[in-house]
Amino acid sequence: MLDFSHNPWLVATSLAVALMAGFTGLSLTRGANALPDARRKIVVALAAVVLGGGIWSMHFVAMLGLQLPILFFYDALITLISALVAILMVGLALLLLHFRERSPQVILGAGVIVGLGIVVMHYVGMAGMQLCRPVYGVLDVVISTVASVVLSILAIWVAYDARTQRNIVLGTVCFGFAVFSMHFVAILLTGFLPSEAAAVAGPALDNQVLAMGVTLAVFLICGAFLLTGITFIAPQEDTETAPPEPVAEPAPTPQPLAATAGVPFEREGQTFFADPTQVAAIRAEGHYTVLYLGAEKLFCPWSITEAANRLEASGFLRAHRSYLINPSHVSSFERNKDNGTLYFETVESLSKVPVSRSRMGPLREALGL
Repeated sequence: MLDFSHNPWLVATSLAVALMAGFTGLSLTRGANALPDARRKIVVALAAVVLGGGIWSMHFVAMLGLQLPILFFYDALITLISALVAILMVGLALLLLHFRERSPQVILGAGVIVGLGIVVMHYVGMAGMQLCRPVYGVLDVVISTVASVVLSILAIWVAYDARTQRNIVLGTVCFGFAVFSMHFVAILLTGFLPSEAAAVAGPALDNQVLAMGVTLAVFLICGAFLLTGITFIAPQEDTETAPPEPVAEPAPTPQPLAATAGVPFEREGQTFFADPTQVAAIRAEGHYTVLYLGAEKLFCPWSITEAANRLEASGFLRAHRSYLINPSHVSSFERNKDNGTLYFETVESLSKVPVSRSRMGPLREALGL
């Protein structure tokens, strides 16, 4: 077996790439479920390219840091296939998360798919090595797969359990270390042997050309990370550029806004208005909301705060920081120590809503409990 070592700077860079890609991809999909299907597909596709491309870039940044006593190069076609595999498998996981009800089973399945995508990308990428043959056994692959799948499930679970800034940051850390740990666990379990030049499936790709391609990919990920980071931490309203308001007499205490035309929702490029009494609940999704109306989940341009203000006169109550509910659609209530759960048996699109501890008192009073 050949002795090998790693360039510590490229190892650190590979971790940074994985973290930036994870943050960008997970942030892009925040609020995606509130978008119309066409726009949601575009967001999911972009996130899949960023996350899958981040997995690929992290791998090859680390491989550029791999120092062997012999020269080697890569098969360009196999290297391209490894990138496409990562993007497609991450894309499949995101489709489940954003086009299916986000149940624990769906989150678990998505985490498994992402974990397997990292593993498949790694070993397909390694198969492209020429003049140097990676050697590993079945047990080595199993250990690497377990590490990847467990950490990926943790990353998806944390990031999608609640779509808050805190969860996205924690999910980013878990995703970055899932990709990073899987790669180096697999490398530590892999040996390298010199081999004769074999017939390659595509053009030869030496380390200099690969380095340029990886640098371009990392540059794009860094740019997307910076753009996403700015919007992630920016305030919702720009108060610095707003013109000063004229001094006037104190205004009367504002009253709750009633939804005069109904609750707006979008379908096939048109805006419609739902009768508030027919809306069972409203869920925050980024800067927008989702209406639960009978068997449908519909995109609403209101924020959860605006919906709460406008629908207070219609009897809607905050059950949770992310949920606004119509008590007339609640079929049952279950108390769980300091919090609770509301059930909606007559609403096809919604089964239950969590009740936070701070909302328990007003909600129980409204339900006559």
